Amino acid sequence: VRIPWCASPNGKRIEVRFPDPAGNPYLTYTALLMAGLDGIRNKIHPGDPMDKDLYDLPPQEAANIPQVCGSLREALESLDADREFLKAGGVFDDDQIDAYIDLKMEEVHRLQLHPHPVEFDMYYKC
Repeated sequence: VRIPWCASPNGKRIEVRFPDPAGNPYLTYTALLMAGLDGIRNKIHPGDPMDKDLYDLPPQEAANIPQVCGSLREALESLDADREFLKAGGVFDDDQIDAYIDLKMEEVHRLQLHPHPVEFDMYYKC
């Protein structure tokens, strides 16, 4: 989610940038909406605005910026550890979340059983 700066009150808006086009848009949008509502209910500060190119930051400054998960496994572990906001109002329940995590962990395990093509090229190709 991005909140672009705008001088005009009529131009203020929230932009939803879906993290992955392969994701289920219904689950993704619902989870984003639930996270936003959780932030409003609990008065969670969204962070200070960043009006600079985040791709050109020096490493020491970039280290202070929160990062998203670097893998599907990390994302699933984060979901498992922080799911209460998704269950507010009965939107999701533990059975749904557990089933989703189990399904996606099967994908993680399947990928771990096979070398990546680059890994194969670097280490196993003769």
